[in-house]
Amino acid sequence: MKTKLILTLSGLGLFFLVHAQNEDCIKDFNYMINKIKTDYPGYHDKVTKSTEKDLAALELKLRKKIDEHPDSCGKYLNEYAEWFRDFHLKVRNNGSKNRQGTTGKSKPDPIVELNNDTILALGKKHGTLEGLWNSFRGKIAIRKGTGNSYYGIVIQQNGYKPGQIMFEFTEGNKGEITANYFARENHFRAIPVVASLHMDARILEIHGFLKFVRQSGSKASDHAFLSSYRAEFPNGNNTYPLAYYLNDSTFFLRIPDFEDEQAELLVKAHWKEIISRPFLIVDIRNNGGGLDDFFQSLLSLVYTNPYNVTGVEWYASEGNIRNSEEAINSGDVRNGEEGIKWLKELVDAMKKNPGGFVLHPEMGGDAIEKRDTIYPYPRKVGIIINEGNGSAAEQFILEAKESKKVILFGNHNTAGVLDYSNRVQEDFPSGNYLFFWPMTRSMRLPDHPIDNIGISPDVNIPFPETDQLYGRLDDWVYFVKEYLEFNEK
Repeated sequence: MKTKLILTLSGLGLFFLVHAQNEDCIKDFNYMINKIKTDYPGYHDKVTKSTEKDLAALELKLRKKIDEHPDSCGKYLNEYAEWFRDFHLKVRNNGSKNRQGTTGKSKPDPIVELNNDTILALGKKHGTLEGLWNSFRGKIAIRKGTGNSYYGIVIQQNGYKPGQIMFEFTEGNKGEITANYFARENHFRAIPVVASLHMDARILEIHGFLKFVRQSGSKASDHAFLSSYRAEFPNGNNTYPLAYYLNDSTFFLRIPDFEDEQAELLVKAHWKEIISRPFLIVDIRNNGGGLDDFFQSLLSLVYTNPYNVTGVEWYASEGNIRNSEEAINSGDVRNGEEGIKWLKELVDAMKKNPGGFVLHPEMGGDAIEKRDTIYPYPRKVGIIINEGNGSAAEQFILEAKESKKVILFGNHNTAGVLDYSNRVQEDFPSGNYLFFWPMTRSMRLPDHPIDNIGISPDVNIPFPETDQLYGRLDDWVYFVKEYLEFNEK
């Protein structure tokens, strides 16, 4: 009798758990449907008389699936968002949601001060997580906390402030390492990750994200080690920044992303070498975008003539206005006071035309891009592209290809993710997921769409794609080199 009672109570517990999951998922699903309908600038472009029945049928199907399998909520939310075929419109698990069901916050910055003595002592550590570690984007110090915990503290990292906690590590009994990664690209919200030490604890891999090399006494040795080490747990794209002269005629740059000033710094560091050679190869394979600010030096190098830059319109929905005001009030705006001023001007413009599309007062619509200098060298520029290019990377390609110097090389169109951009995010009601949506629509539409079409190369590369580029040069690079140099003979 006692056993039966326990089983019955356990069954009731399972019933209430499933019921709660179902309710949470339905709330999230309703939230997303309403959010897309009211705040997504592409809704009325994509939900037409010919497509609305298909979307309605998908909604009914997914509601039934949610009722049957509420534990698979994220899958069904994604399936609905994917119907719109817009990479900027998406759902992600909220890795920062803690066990109590509240949304984790970003780490306050700065949070830890490291004095010179502490840094000097950490520089002598070896064989453990503790120490000084270099990545392509800067340096962190890993310091032991209580028990088996460690903290990765920023000394200098692109996108972070000194003293900010970038990682919280926990070392298991058998040496396994788990961590929270407070990623800049996730608004410093924690992403659960796995880490591991390699090569006598001289390499630290954050699986699928980053790799670090323990700082030694030689900057040259550390750079060479970091560049040549092939990750055991690569991130899929696994492209690393690289600047290299192939010969006296050709210089090579690999730019993995435009997420921060890394590309600008790389170009400026090798500026004299680049402008002293007739040929430049810019490899942006798997560069998924970032911000336009971070490819301006590259555009200066390739510029030959004025060209038109197509503007964007901001969707003045109630939710987009509210989201922008919340960002202003919280101070969560890029570029500090200047960024807040810019966003306030946008909000004022949106409030004057609620429910419509507006231009930012400082940006206007289409513009003519005209630069002061045309550099004689490089004379020809080969840009290597692939299907991993999207968003700001495609904007760079569109502007660069206006130059008489530029030839696009590849064997596949780019991703086609540009028509709806300037993405923002918000928590779902349950806190289990994050919803991302764009706020702008390109003024290229409807006549010249890029989404789901992409940008095609000018010259086809006959070699198959290289799965993992790491820091090496492959057949694609040498094909482009020979093409550029032969055409000048």
